[in-house]
Amino acid sequence: MIERRNRSGAGLHDPILEKLGMEIAAGELPAGHVLTLDGIQERFSVSRTVAREAMRILESMGLVESRRRVGITVRPIADWNVFDPKVIWWRLSGPDRGAQLRTLTELRIAVEPLAAGAAARAATAAQRARVVELAALLRTLGEAADLAEFMERDVEFHELLLQASGNEMFGALAEVVAAVLRGRTQLGLMPHKPVPEAMDLHDAVAAAIAEGRCAEAETAMRALLVEVRTAMLPGLVPWSPRDPPPWSTTLWRLMSCDPPLWVPRCCARRFPSCALPHPTACNLL
Repeated sequence: MIERRNRSGAGLHDPILEKLGMEIAAGELPAGHVLTLDGIQERFSVSRTVAREAMRILESMGLVESRRRVGITVRPIADWNVFDPKVIWWRLSGPDRGAQLRTLTELRIAVEPLAAGAAARAATAAQRARVVELAALLRTLGEAADLAEFMERDVEFHELLLQASGNEMFGALAEVVAAVLRGRTQLGLMPHKPVPEAMDLHDAVAAAIAEGRCAEAETAMRALLVEVRTAMLPGLVPWSPRDPPPWSTTLWRLMSCDPPLWVPRCCARRFPSCALPHPTACNLL
C-alpha cells in the first residue's frame, strides 16, 4: 500500500524518517531486515533522492547500514545512537516504553546528582539566580496545573544544572534529559498536577546550588530523581534500602542541621498531608 505524502515544501524525507524510525524502534522492522530504495520509493511515493536522504539520516543514527549488493539492513539496538533525541522519542512512543523510561531514569540518577553538586561549586552568579527563579516558577506553574509551560521550564531547569556543572560531558546530555522530560508530558505520563514533593525538591536543589552547598545539592537532586523513578515505574523499580531515603526523610535531614540547610515552603497549613516526621518541623516556616 502506497502512503501518499505532500510533495511540496522542505523536509520531504521527514515523514519517511518518522515512520521507519518508529517501526525500527518498535521492532516491527527487526535487526537484519533489509530495505531497498526502490521499496521505499514505492511505499511512500517519493523520489529516489528523498528516499536516499531518509536512509542517510537513519544510518547516521546507527539504525540501518547500507551495503552494496545487499541493501539497507536494520542494525541491532546495540549499534543505535541511543542518545539521539529522535531515537529516544521513537522508543518512548513504542511498546518498549517501560524499558526506555527505566534506562533513561537510571542514567539521570547516575549523572544529575553529581552535576547538581558540581553546579553548586562552579555555577556563575547569573546561573545561581536563574535556578532559584526557575524553581519558584515551577511551583507557580505546577500549582496552576499548566503542564505545557511547566515542562518547558523544567527542561530549562535541568539543562541549566548540567551546563552549570562545568563538565562538558554532563552538558552534552542536556538534549537527552530534555527528550525524556518532554516525552513524559507529551505521552501523558505526567500527573495532572505535579506533586508537592517534586516542587519541594526542586526548591531544595535550587537553594543548595545558589548557596554553594555541593553535598546538599547532590542529595536533594538524587531524592528528586528517585521520586520521579518511583512515580513513573512503581511496578518495575521499587524503592530499596540502597536508594536515598524517601523525600520527606531526605528533606528532614537538610532541615535538622543547626542552622537548617534548607527550609521548605510546604507545611501542614498548606498541605494537610505533609509527611515531615517531626511535629515542630512546620514551625521553621
